Amino acid sequence: MPSKHPVIVSPEMTTYVGRGSCDRLLLPPDALLLGFGDIGEPVVRMLSFRELEAEEHLLVFAVSRGACRRLFGELPDPESRWYLPSDLRALGQSILDPDCDDAAADTLRLARSIELLCQFFAALRAGQLVPVEGQPSLTESDISRIAAARRIVDTRWHEKLTIDDIAKSIGINRDKLTRGFRELYQCSVAEALSERRLRQARQMLAASDLPVASIGYRCGYLNNAAFTRAFSRRFGMAPTAMRRVGVAA
Repeated sequence: MPSKHPVIVSPEMTTYVGRGSCDRLLLPPDALLLGFGDIGEPVVRMLSFRELEAEEHLLVFAVSRGACRRLFGELPDPESRWYLPSDLRALGQSILDPDCDDAAADTLRLARSIELLCQFFAALRAGQLVPVEGQPSLTESDISRIAAARRIVDTRWHEKLTIDDIAKSIGINRDKLTRGFRELYQCSVAEALSERRLRQARQMLAASDLPVASIGYRCGYLNNAAFTRAFSRRFGMAPTAMRRVGVAA
């Protein structure tokens, strides 16, 4: 059986990339194993040592338990599994397929492995990871499709999206999407889309000199009054005021 490509991040962490088994000789002492499934629809969970031979985990982090406790103050629940949000999926994909020359690939993988590990634990502590279990009204297939709907919101927020369009794209009906989205993310599709657009608008206020009305239009608002109302409700001040006091971040 072929072996995964190992990247020695530190004496306390090794990242294994690709298909095949993990070289046990490169495991840090007292290793905690985090397995990431197919990065397209990844489920993250702790692995047992016998699962080091499994091929379905394209990315495996082997991290010293002592380092996890020291850096993050806790260990993941060994019985839990979580879906990875879109920003962390992108990080995982960049470790699998770094956008750089081969000579620099492992250096980039090393840096992004640390970033993904830290962000995973931060999201875990903040309760931002969606567990696979504990969703009695949804099948795992439904959860996968609704996670795809969230990806559409996160990546196509600037388009004229409707719930019917999203439901058709992911292959479930409107009612199931509406109920399932709220169950998984504790908000409606419209609320998630509005939040994504307003966060983008805040970033554009900080990073550009574009007129406020132009920013609102680029973020999906057809007129400046609607944009200003939505922005003010979300952030407690109008976009012009946020830009003026320099707190847009």
